[in-house]
Amino acid sequence: MQIRISTRHGNISEQTRSKIIAKVERLTRLFDRLTEIEVTIDLEHRDNPDVDLRASAEHKHDFVATSKGGELIASIDEVVHKLEQQLRKYKERIQTRHRVAAGREEEEEEVAPDSETAGS
Repeated sequence: MQIRISTRHGNISEQTRSKIIAKVERLTRLFDRLTEIEVTIDLEHRDNPDVDLRASAEHKHDFVATSKGGELIASIDEVVHKLEQQLRKYKERIQTRHRVAAGREEEEEEVAPDSETAGS
């Protein structure tokens, strides 16, 4: 998995960059099918940085979270939290679909013999 950090209108220190990478890597524990994570930090307004986080997963699924204003590390935490919520919701939806599909097959098998005996 690739992690890219880019900045606009300024630079961030290596220490801040390593903190951001550590926070963003937590997302892979939640959803292991992530292929790329891109963090964009806009420092046009030094006191209110804009942070965009885009995570790409297999099968062309993109997850995006944005935070504007506040301190840089607090904005990173907020964006990571938003993306965690999106990933949890997506993962739950996928798991629910598979459970429902398996349940429907079982119901169809049970219902089919009953309808044949009722018609005879």
